Amino acid sequence: MRTSLSWRVAAAGLAAVAAALPMIPAARASTPATNRATTTKGAPAANGAPASAGSGSSSRTVRRLELRVLSGRPDLVSGHSALVEVVLPAGSRGLRVSAGGHDVTSAFGPAPGGRIEGLVTGLHLGANTIAASARGAKSARLVVTDHPVGGPVLAGPQILPWTCQAGATDTQCDAPTVIAYSYLPAATANAKLGASGVAAFSAFQPYDPSNPPPAGAIASATTDTGTTVPFIVRAETGYLDRDQFATAVLFQPGQPWTPLSPQAQFNRKLVLTHGASCDTTYGTGTAPAVMDPALLGHGYVLASHALDNAGHNCNLATEAESLIMTKEHVIKTYGDLLWTIGSGCSGGSLVQQQVANAYPGVYQAITPQCSFTDAWSSAMEYEDYYMLLKYFSDPSRWDPGTVWTPAQISAVIDHPNIGNPITFTNVIPNSGNPSRSCPSVPSSQVYNPKTNPGGVKCTLQDYMVNVFGKRPDGFANRAFDNVGIQYGLDGLRTGMLTPAQFVDLNTHLGGLDYNGNVQAARTAADPAGLQRAYTSGAVDSANNLDQVAIIDLRGPDPGAFHDVYRTYAMRDRLLRDFGTAANQVLWRGQAPIIGDPSYADAAVLAADKWVARFSADPRPIPLAEKIREDKPGDLADRCTDGNGQDIPELVCDATVAAYGTPRFAADEPKTDDVLKCQLKPMRRDDYPVTFTDAQWTALQKAFPPGVCNYGAPGVDQHGATPWLTYQSSNGRVVYGGRPLGPPPTSR
Repeated sequence: MRTSLSWRVAAAGLAAVAAALPMIPAARASTPATNRATTTKGAPAANGAPASAGSGSSSRTVRRLELRVLSGRPDLVSGHSALVEVVLPAGSRGLRVSAGGHDVTSAFGPAPGGRIEGLVTGLHLGANTIAASARGAKSARLVVTDHPVGGPVLAGPQILPWTCQAGATDTQCDAPTVIAYSYLPAATANAKLGASGVAAFSAFQPYDPSNPPPAGAIASATTDTGTTVPFIVRAETGYLDRDQFATAVLFQPGQPWTPLSPQAQFNRKLVLTHGASCDTTYGTGTAPAVMDPALLGHGYVLASHALDNAGHNCNLATEAESLIMTKEHVIKTYGDLLWTIGSGCSGGSLVQQQVANAYPGVYQAITPQCSFTDAWSSAMEYEDYYMLLKYFSDPSRWDPGTVWTPAQISAVIDHPNIGNPITFTNVIPNSGNPSRSCPSVPSSQVYNPKTNPGGVKCTLQDYMVNVFGKRPDGFANRAFDNVGIQYGLDGLRTGMLTPAQFVDLNTHLGGLDYNGNVQAARTAADPAGLQRAYTSGAVDSANNLDQVAIIDLRGPDPGAFHDVYRTYAMRDRLLRDFGTAANQVLWRGQAPIIGDPSYADAAVLAADKWVARFSADPRPIPLAEKIREDKPGDLADRCTDGNGQDIPELVCDATVAAYGTPRFAADEPKTDDVLKCQLKPMRRDDYPVTFTDAQWTALQKAFPPGVCNYGAPGVDQHGATPWLTYQSSNGRVVYGGRPLGPPPTSR
């Protein structure tokens, strides 16, 4: 892994200290349960991998050595290196460690909390055996599998074409890492920059270690460790997994920092920041901002990756892969982590929630703001809006005498602002259209059914082809379906729609073909696409989200498609799956969409306190119970005026209103995760109106197999299988994925 710090030299120095001791003591655990030591069996560890069965506190007396990869799962190592811990039995001495048959003992030495760690370098692609032995203990071996720093690690063969950034050294977009320093001027009053710190992002000034400003010109920061240091930040920008990553942390130039011996101000916690929107880009981008002074001042390391900006990459598999690789780089650069917290709005909330469910353990807490549950649930609303706009804007498709008022359109879309569909479908690109303008792909290479049928198909399912697989005609399997949906059903019941309007809408709306064109028939999902949408977690069923603390941040919806219902949809999914949503806290405020400018940073700090409590809980109970029961007493649902002042919850009940979707108005459950409904026969007495024989015949023709039975689960509706990989051991694609299973352990 690229870095400007000389790990080998520093580790060797620590090893020399250890070698001078008459005995290397048994390691003592300093990290809380969530990281590894007392994690409940089967619960995810902070590095993203499930904890190995039977692992206990490192301070216990053991009869055998144990090897643990701290920087990630042993089978997902990248960049030819891994941060490894050796757990020694009490009384053992003379530690020897090898990797691939080469002695690497000199890389190991004392680490925080008395642990024995080492950055093992020189790994080769594929399987590597790390072995450790000591007198008075049984030896241990651990197989680690190294992958290219440019990927892939688990997402499968990388999508093509792909345009690298200028200056890339190879087709994997690798490039030298750039290190830059900046400082916060003292005029910012010790980094007390307001509630969120956003206003001070531009306050940072370049810092030249060879020509520093006067000491009094630099603000100071007192971190969570109680260490006061000048507010100088080390910012790192580089490339891994074919795209850009960024990190930032308080740093004291001229002082050593190794992963075994971090600088004192580092609180050993990571905040992952995320971008917005949802799109499919075929080239490198820019990692989301990490220069948040309010969080940096606490001692966090902040990190991001361009592939976790959903507006640049809305593919769940590569979102998860790049996060895992970024965390690995952070740990190998700065040291082992206590835990990880996610932060981000809109598309940033989407990434947090769907990755946390599909790859539990990547985060210990998430703080989704203006949240989306996932990309594919929201795609139902988007495609429904797209088709309804086509219908409502074209009176030639209506039967003679049919007229629609704004109030009646609102009844169909279940939203008071009929501009919401227009905003949504204009701001977010239509990733259901394979021939749309495709980011980073020359127009001459984009698919066109007539002139370029072999071109790049710019749909989300084709961008996620490793997840969904291919149809015989070359298109990726599609999960969208609207068979049996009775659009406007609730409006018919309430009298907002006449029987004639209801019939006209449902007989003329139709569906979408694979070219994104409106067709007369409803759209039927491909069975493989439907099954894989749920199994992969592309539809976030929340079946693993009890493993993470959630603080959801939400403001009123001004008709800008950040619909409030999505927050409650996630709460309803948790209630359905677990009978409780106690691991989700809801902060609402009066600021449109975001709730309150103070929320983003305040939620990270509140989540930090929450994670600290359940991580330190030694009880042998499931992690989910700890998360619910150890929630701080002062952490609860709240409502503010949008300026940080708490106000009665009733105000937010009235203003942060949860409007619906066209499918809600057709009886879909408020969980909003039924991609394809079960069907039931049509019966005239199910309706509170009388249809003419001609109208009834038209409806039967529109719904030949029947209408949605939302009293039953959706077709093939099920939870995500955690920790899927989309590649075989030789790197070939495994369409639909295969479970990685428990991570390898030392033997």
